[in-house]
Amino acid sequence: MTSIGRKSKAEPAPPTTLFLFGAHGDLVKRLLMPALYHLSRDGLLGDGLQIVGVDHNAISDVDFAKKLEDFIRNEAASKGGDADRALDPALWSKLARGISYVQGDFLDDSTYQALAAKIAASGTGNAVFYLATAPRFFSEVVRRLGAAGLLQEQDEAFRRVVIEKPFGSDLQTAEALNACLLKVMSEKQIYRIDHYLGKETVQNILVSRFSNSLFEAFWNNHYIDHVQITAAETVGVETRGSFYEHTGALRDMVPNHLFQLLAMVAMEPPAAFGADAVRGEKAKVVGAIRPWSVEQARANSVRGQYTAGQVNGQSVSGYREETNVAPDSNTETYVALKVMIDNWRWVGVPFYLRTGKRMSVRDTEIVICFKPAPYAQFRDTEVDELQPTYLRIQIQPNEGMWFDLLAKRPGPALDMANIELGFAYKDFFEMQPSTGYETLIYDCLTGDQTLFQRADNIENGWRAVQPFLDAWREDAAVQPYQAGEDGPTAAHDLLTRDGRVWHGLG
Repeated sequence: MTSIGRKSKAEPAPPTTLFLFGAHGDLVKRLLMPALYHLSRDGLLGDGLQIVGVDHNAISDVDFAKKLEDFIRNEAASKGGDADRALDPALWSKLARGISYVQGDFLDDSTYQALAAKIAASGTGNAVFYLATAPRFFSEVVRRLGAAGLLQEQDEAFRRVVIEKPFGSDLQTAEALNACLLKVMSEKQIYRIDHYLGKETVQNILVSRFSNSLFEAFWNNHYIDHVQITAAETVGVETRGSFYEHTGALRDMVPNHLFQLLAMVAMEPPAAFGADAVRGEKAKVVGAIRPWSVEQARANSVRGQYTAGQVNGQSVSGYREETNVAPDSNTETYVALKVMIDNWRWVGVPFYLRTGKRMSVRDTEIVICFKPAPYAQFRDTEVDELQPTYLRIQIQPNEGMWFDLLAKRPGPALDMANIELGFAYKDFFEMQPSTGYETLIYDCLTGDQTLFQRADNIENGWRAVQPFLDAWREDAAVQPYQAGEDGPTAAHDLLTRDGRVWHGLG
């Protein structure tokens, strides 16, 4: 397990005290602790790792570790898996010896005194503070960490803070949060996490682009007609109704996940595969997204909301019938956008982004549509027009890459067929169970910021979506789409007016 910018052989992380704020939340139970277990399984956690849960609930160290163990085992059993394969007893026992718990209020300064005592007793000055909390706590927790002196680095001991999304709710709040963080620590101490960047297929975009000269030769507006980036989900808002009512699909997915995929596809080759070079190029390309006027933003966007329907043969409720959702809510559960990148490589190439819940299939993919070849030589034959060809990069669920090739069908007639060339990761590599957080946690413990967002990248992303937020503030209407469909009709019109169509999902 290695990420861009590191040596091919990964060494165990240095001794560190890892504080998990929001320790009783789903993020810690479902993703972070399984990821830490997988890192331990792979020999990437040193013996000196201490894992400290921090939350307001009262629980002993032993009971906290047992609660995490039981959750992981029960999750494996509920999915028809083998609990011992999901969690080897001997390996978990070794990891659990370093698990402890601090009960405390995030807004109480005495909590941070208890954290200081944990570091003092750990035998190492290295500490990582992972904020797996509600966003409203981010600035307050960081401010108190700074006031308690817990972010001061000395004697070569590092102090780092990991912050989950959403990083702000618009440009103004993102700028304010960045300013708050940078008052008490330096940029090199801040790890703004986006779990999409932990996926192997996302990291492989850079490897495929820049290590295969075939790709880079046609990776520009001379050969590429447009790019589609899709993140489709079959699930609804589940138990996140309260969160989603104040967030919506745009804030939840676009300035972070989808723009990170866009940056991977569209960035210029970095001078080196190090954190500063890679993050600098990503920030440049997101900063080059054309700033639409409010009128242009309205014309180049679609807001949708799912109604009752059928998903995978099961009847599901509409968004307005979900728990903790207003019966007259206009929060979008689907968004489609057209954006343009104003630089030499991509001028004139539209990027179409879409994301939605309760769609027909689960599918996260990037589709590069190439301009059709000249077809004058086929005039007066049955081939009167060549279809575009695609390079499809699927992030989930069937990770891999596929490239279209037009070939002649056998027979006397000139008839062409579309042939897919490509590979699925599972066919070529042994895919160990993972949550997508393994690489990111390891990178944070070892000090590699390549896959984490920098302040300017975050702010550039919000700057690009701000016109859409402004347009929708004036007109909050949403287009209905039935659960199990691929979005509202207006989303298809967004492409057909340009003479293009969405690539089929799945």
